[in-house]
Amino acid sequence: MTSGKLAEQPRTPGVSQTDVVVQGIRQMIIEGRLRPGARLPVEKDLAAALGVSRNPLREGVRALSVMGVLETRQGDGTYVTKLDPSMLLAPIGFVVDLHDGTGTTHLHSVRRILETEAAALAARQVGPGELEAAAELLRANEAELAHDQPNHETVIENDIAFHRIIAEASGNPVLAALIDALGGRTMRDRLRRSISQPGADETAHREHLSILAALTAHDPDRARTRMSAHLLTVEDYLLERDVVTTTTE
Repeated sequence: MTSGKLAEQPRTPGVSQTDVVVQGIRQMIIEGRLRPGARLPVEKDLAAALGVSRNPLREGVRALSVMGVLETRQGDGTYVTKLDPSMLLAPIGFVVDLHDGTGTTHLHSVRRILETEAAALAARQVGPGELEAAAELLRANEAELAHDQPNHETVIENDIAFHRIIAEASGNPVLAALIDALGGRTMRDRLRRSISQPGADETAHREHLSILAALTAHDPDRARTRMSAHLLTVEDYLLERDVVTTTTE
């Protein structure tokens, strides 16, 4: 939608002008009047259509830009993004990163539910290139774990990359984006386990090898089961840690 007179939007009592902008542009996208990649009307026309002044309009546009819905191009105007799931779901990761840790086990449970199904989907269609990339990450971790003092952060980074390959190989970009959004918090918990629990890295490595074997065999049931078992070990650690924390307080 780049030209033509805009229909004025109905006003909702008690709603701030900034919210009117966010809701109004959202409705335009939902109704197809603004499509992915479309340029927003000029500020004057859009403000008049939404029944707001220019300052709230700019605030609403900024809010939608943070959400990944809009992007402002210097000297060229404001456009609707491609509405890619990885961009739209990124704020979830921000919220998860700010989480105080009291519900970490619940976050990991959600991650396990998502990743077990992602593994099953990936097993059906994963390609040779993705399998080789996953195998290379595991070879790198095996070499790192052979050191007297392995770099735990490197091991965890390869761990996350391994899981990301599987999520992307599921062929479902929304599922992959949700899994990625949980990555920040789960990385910190996995790093803590890696450092504090002897043998945790080696156990995780063996579990990754079994997951890769199931993916290579294109066996969805085994991939699902092995991913679930792998992630349950992390949950067990978190549950035990919570029990210890509670009893020592």
